[in-house]
Amino acid sequence: MSASDTQIEKQTKRHKPSLLGIGAAVALALVAGVVFVFGGFDTEEDQATSSEPAVMQTGTD
Repeated sequence: MSASDTQIEKQTKRHKPSLLGIGAAVALALVAGVVFVFGGFDTEEDQATSSEPAVMQTGTD
């Protein structure tokens, strides 16, 4: 059941800060997602692993 005498204008004013905060959080999440997806796959950087095989060292000289 809903209240019969709701004042839409008054409720809009009361909820405006919350809705702006939610909108800002969604926008920030979208920007972070785009940066993560398009910025995380840079193939031009040097890789941490090398394609050269490691040299095996033995304890005897």
